[in-house]
Amino acid sequence: MFKNKYKRSRQREEILKILKHTDTHPTASWIYDELKKDFKNLSMGTVYRNLNILMDQSMITKIESGSGFDRFDGNIDPHYHYICRECESVFDLDIPVMENLNEQVNAYTDHQVKDHRISFYGLCANCKEETTLN
Repeated sequence: MFKNKYKRSRQREEILKILKHTDTHPTASWIYDELKKDFKNLSMGTVYRNLNILMDQSMITKIESGSGFDRFDGNIDPHYHYICRECESVFDLDIPVMENLNEQVNAYTDHQVKDHRISFYGLCANCKEETTLN
C-alpha cells in the first residue's frame, strides 16, 4: 500500500496521536470532541475522512463492536478484543494470538486466510461486579 498518496494533514496526525496514546478504543465522536478544542472549524466529515485514510494506510484498525458506533484502535499489532455487552467498553486482551489458527482454517477449507480478528463478548469486570452486588 502506498502510504504517501495523501497530503500531510495536522488533523490526521493528531487523530493518529490520540489513537496511539489511548487504550479506550474511542468512537469518531469522541475523537471529534477531543480535536475540536484545537481545531475550531473541524467537522465530523473531516474526522471520518481522516479515519478512513488512516485505515487505508494500515495505521489504525476499526472495531465493529455491534453497538452501532465503530471504535478505532491505534494498536495495529495482532491482538484480540473483549467487548462488554453492558457498558460497551472495548478492551485489549493480553493473551497470545493464535498464530496457527490461520493454518488450521487453510487446512480445513479451500480458502486462503491471511489474518484474523477475534472479539470476545460478555460482561467486563466492572459490570460483572455491579450485577453481583445488585
